[in-house]
Amino acid sequence: MAYTAGVDVGSTQTKAIVINESRQIAGRALIDTGSNVVTAAEQAFAEALRSANVEEEEVEFVIGTGYGRYRVTFGNTQVTEISCHGRGAVHMFPGTRTVIDMGGQDTKAIRVRVSGEIVDFCMNDKCAAGTGRFLGAASSALDIPLNQLGPTALRSERPVRISTTCTVFAESEVLSWLGKGKKIEDILQGVHQSIAARSIGLLRRVGVEEEITFTGGVAKNIGMIEALQKGLGTKLNVSDDSHFMGALGAALFALDHLLAGRAPAAAGRTS
Repeated sequence: MAYTAGVDVGSTQTKAIVINESRQIAGRALIDTGSNVVTAAEQAFAEALRSANVEEEEVEFVIGTGYGRYRVTFGNTQVTEISCHGRGAVHMFPGTRTVIDMGGQDTKAIRVRVSGEIVDFCMNDKCAAGTGRFLGAASSALDIPLNQLGPTALRSERPVRISTTCTVFAESEVLSWLGKGKKIEDILQGVHQSIAARSIGLLRRVGVEEEITFTGGVAKNIGMIEALQKGLGTKLNVSDDSHFMGALGAALFALDHLLAGRAPAAAGRTS
């Protein structure tokens, strides 16, 4: 059996997925990107191979995606993360028509066809206020681990209103509310609601059509899931592999390339 792979080099973390010809995930890996993007791509791919118990020569096509996709030097080609998240989301949840991808540095709203083809998209390319970076600022200010932000926010009874629209000033506003005696959970709920509101604004620009699938690293945050669902008035599709959706889409595109390359030979044998 042949395999293909997708390597998604993000600003914060790098993800790799290996799939087989049946489009099943055979292995995955997630590492911090760090300062050396090329090394991060190589290490993530190597870890995904180990996870799949597959040798590198068994992987016949590799596609790089993410902001560092051109640094996946061992890859065969590159595909944008927007296309890859759309493809991965529809593969995981076939009813997907809208995707919200929230990562460390940007958030993307994507509308897709039943095939996963992109209809429209927009992103907050000028501000990180509606992204994981905003959560990182709150985590730093309150000295709470990122993985505890969501559960803590869900304990809120009277969320505060976060007025800043700039990540640079987010930490100052969080500390200001803390100085006024507000509960940590109420401050964090305010942060989540602020991010959700900006993300929903992006979704409305492309047109919200159910089903909506949540992808990217922030999809692991239960507080963000709840804030988005409340703001949208509908349930989101969220998978344990939501963080890997871009890499999955890249691996699926790689399999398309592989199978397309075999098609003429197969046709020749049957003629």
